[in-house]
Amino acid sequence: MKNLLYIGNNLNTTKTNVSSIQVLGGLLESEGYNLRYASSYSNKFVRFLHMAWCCIRFSKWANGVLIDTYSTQNFYYAFACSQVCRFFAVPYFPILHGGNLPSRLEKNPKMSAWIFNNSRLNISPSLYLKSIFEEKGFDNVIYIPNSIPLDKYDAIPKRYDIIKLLWVRSFSEIYNPQMAIKVIKQLKDLEYSVELCMVGPDSDGSLGTLKTLTKTLNVDVKFTGKLSKEQWIKLSRDYNIFINTTNYDNMPVSVIEAMALAFPIVSTKVGGLPFLIDDNKNGLLVPVNDVDAMVKAILKIFNNEDLRHQLSTSARQKVKRFDWEVTKTQWYSIFKPN
Repeated sequence: MKNLLYIGNNLNTTKTNVSSIQVLGGLLESEGYNLRYASSYSNKFVRFLHMAWCCIRFSKWANGVLIDTYSTQNFYYAFACSQVCRFFAVPYFPILHGGNLPSRLEKNPKMSAWIFNNSRLNISPSLYLKSIFEEKGFDNVIYIPNSIPLDKYDAIPKRYDIIKLLWVRSFSEIYNPQMAIKVIKQLKDLEYSVELCMVGPDSDGSLGTLKTLTKTLNVDVKFTGKLSKEQWIKLSRDYNIFINTTNYDNMPVSVIEAMALAFPIVSTKVGGLPFLIDDNKNGLLVPVNDVDAMVKAILKIFNNEDLRHQLSTSARQKVKRFDWEVTKTQWYSIFKPN
């Protein structure tokens, strides 16, 4: 399979981070695959129509179709495109995203069966979703982790004279950015010198609420807005602990990148994160929305040099398996002709 149609939200706006379709698509193109994409239309209905139309239009050209599959409205895009592919006998490969996708299996079992039982393969970037799908009886799931070019991420030594927290995500309620503000407030109340930088676009209007919260709690937070990959990696050199406050998650690339940058990481224990972070080995995990627990974990790292070294070294070591030079061979194998 050399000609691939990639279905996903190929948006590039101030409200969106770089998506998996843009990252994986570019990596596959660099390996000689021919890709066409749908869709970059911002209007959801037009985007849906364009996705379905491209599945029809390129049905004779495409050797296979990749379909980014999430639990939200995108699930219905994935359903429609998968059925078009079935009609035209084009092999398709759902790529399973979103920590809340298991709930979609419960809510829409018949639609899920039509999508996932009839695919050539279902590709899970996390062992978490792979295990959930297998429990539901889907036996055609393979694990290929989200990939990064590891040589683009330097493990710069960090200074620990004060606590300098870094948060990287889009501002959306499901990622619970308010928790980060409450964490810095509590650290300040404990009389620690602390800084917090939050990087990402405002996806659902949460940023305005967040700025109001900072004023209410009388804390200073640096909001950078959307940054390019190169910009936030350069910025990260000024910070020493990475925090992830999400309520739902699968296999977040931002956390993988933080591991590659050798950050000590504190994350909520949700979805696929316990499959990515081994608690007390290459990061620390805390309960969802538990500010006290996250504060304690941050202080545990800040006050323990040996722990910091262990977490950062182990994180960098584990993330080597996510290097594109490693994972690309798995993509080669699934695109081989039968």
